Amino acid sequence: MTRPYSLVASLLAAVVSITTAMTAAAQTARRPFRIEEATIVQIHAAFKAKTLTCRALTKAYLDRIDALDKRGPAINAIILVNPQALHLADSLDRRYATGGQTGPLHCIPMIVKDNFETIGMQTTAGSLALEGWQPLQDATMVRQIKHAGAIVLAKSNLAEWAFTPYETVSSILPGYTHNPYALDRVTAGSSGGTAAAVAVSFGVVGLGTDTGNSIRGPSAHQALVGIRSTMGLTSRAGVIPLNASADVAGPMARTVADAVAVFDVVVGSDPDDAVTAPADAKRSASYASFLVRGALKGTRIGILRQAYERPTLDAEVQRVFERAVADMRAQGAIIVEARVDSLDAIQRRQQGGCNRFKADLERYFAARASNAPIKTIDEILRSRKYHPTVEQRLRDASQVAEMPESSAGCQSRERVRSALREAVTQMMDSLKIDAAIYPTWSNPPRLIGDLNTPHGDNSQLFSPSTGFPAITVPMGYTRDNRLPAGVSFLGRPWSEGRLIQLVYDYEQTTKHRRAPVLPSR
Repeated sequence: MTRPYSLVASLLAAVVSITTAMTAAAQTARRPFRIEEATIVQIHAAFKAKTLTCRALTKAYLDRIDALDKRGPAINAIILVNPQALHLADSLDRRYATGGQTGPLHCIPMIVKDNFETIGMQTTAGSLALEGWQPLQDATMVRQIKHAGAIVLAKSNLAEWAFTPYETVSSILPGYTHNPYALDRVTAGSSGGTAAAVAVSFGVVGLGTDTGNSIRGPSAHQALVGIRSTMGLTSRAGVIPLNASADVAGPMARTVADAVAVFDVVVGSDPDDAVTAPADAKRSASYASFLVRGALKGTRIGILRQAYERPTLDAEVQRVFERAVADMRAQGAIIVEARVDSLDAIQRRQQGGCNRFKADLERYFAARASNAPIKTIDEILRSRKYHPTVEQRLRDASQVAEMPESSAGCQSRERVRSALREAVTQMMDSLKIDAAIYPTWSNPPRLIGDLNTPHGDNSQLFSPSTGFPAITVPMGYTRDNRLPAGVSFLGRPWSEGRLIQLVYDYEQTTKHRRAPVLPSR
């Protein structure tokens, strides 16, 4: 028989337990949502738990940009914020209240490189020559993320006209964009503004473009995941071009899962970009389905030394990469040496130059008709509205008289690319490998203004020249464990699903990503 005082004690204990739980729940509800390093899954869970609204989330990111981009550490990554951001957030809150999530990116504040067309916001490619220009339509990728519920929170700085992979400086925004891991270091280029903004949590994820390096290089320099897809899997329509034969657009994120969430939204064919014609037949139904552990076990991976071994290879980067290889091997990966034996002979076949920028840019603006802010490169030069560092590139482009289709140099380049695609495929088939790996950069981020020490960019050749996909993921840090380094996984065409499996398993095994530590203000 239970004694009366035992029953009372049990009831009191139960009351205390319930009260404690209610107090903890109330404190959790009152505690501000921490946006630093927040993921899409965490944000959506907070919406579901009713501990966060879209307005509160958006306001928190806007406040962070205000406090850190031009003040405090002055990252200088943002050209402009969306003046309609809070209005859009309120609309999404109302829609959520009546129907739940509007899409897989519901109220995800995104950073968009300022060479993507955006309705209601200027698009400049980093050039004063385009200051104030507002396109009449969204770039396809921007339209896709909006349809999925995302908010274009801000437009980010870039290397002007996306010209350089080495630094992020433009005429539209005074000064350099700073690497948040070391404010005296570069972000790489040209999507350095997106990379710095995502790394320092000015937004959840971002969009960048990659002609030779510009998603993967900045991602590696800022401990991010960057996806350059197979040429033709994603649309470039509405993106100011640099080289239409190599331009690719895609996501940059702090985690593989977040990058893939955006990737699932933006893949597919687009009638406004003819190169995407095979995309719907080649795409996977869900790239998120490849986010599974254990993919490295038994997978054959080739070390592609031709991509990175040179006399200026940094010893610390090499050691970090060797640890990455050891970590993959420890997870059961079979590591082999990979080499394209015919590489030098293929490269020697190139005859003459091929500068597509003038033709591609002027065709792009011709298609904008009366809405085009300029028509020709000569107009840009006459305006003097450009950063001094790009003047020679503009002048060189202005002298090109041939169209790419009739240029012997461009035709030669296409033959070289075709031969390289065949050689890389043959190498991967003969070794039975699913991916080739190499350090995304062979050297740490350079000091801002230093164009003399080795840059270490390893991204220009294999993926852009073949059109094959490559994903970079954090592999560690150099220089007293301060400066990020990335490892690239190169795959066969249309093999993004398999690459996602591998980079996800590696990311989850090593968990190298960490937030930058900013100096006290």
